[in-house]
Amino acid sequence: MNVGLNAVQVKIPEGANLILGQSHFIKTAEDIAEIVIGSVPGVEYGLAFCEASGPALIRTEGNSEELVKAASDNALAIGAGHTFVLLIKNAFPINILNQIKNCHEVASVFAATANPLQVITAETGQGKGIMGVIDGSSPSGVENSGDKQARKEMLRKFGYKF
Repeated sequence: MNVGLNAVQVKIPEGANLILGQSHFIKTAEDIAEIVIGSVPGVEYGLAFCEASGPALIRTEGNSEELVKAASDNALAIGAGHTFVLLIKNAFPINILNQIKNCHEVASVFAATANPLQVITAETGQGKGIMGVIDGSSPSGVENSGDKQARKEMLRKFGYKF
């Protein structure tokens, strides 16, 4: 059996964050949509879920045409069954990540990021699957005291620390 590996560059719209995961059932689309809307008032989102059987369609939900289209385009480029691409604005993954991971259909989460993201896929005669992700850049060094202070200030600016 031949296996081909590819790196798919995910396109994240300006000001958006992405959650990429794998689930097991068509119910995923509506359940994740309910989690997003119920967790963060004012969130904008687009969700694309790749069905893995039957008509094998990309199922979509969302309240932002731009984000639904971007999620769908990314899901189509990745092309792996039972995966979902969720794009959000006016919220951060930290606001919904645990609820997403606790969704009954979600099997795993590969990434939650606003960084440049590449998805490594494998393709066989059966279809495609996600092997892993490359999230952002490799480290350039270890933080110093100034970097540590800047990190702490940023967390307080966002309201995640007192």
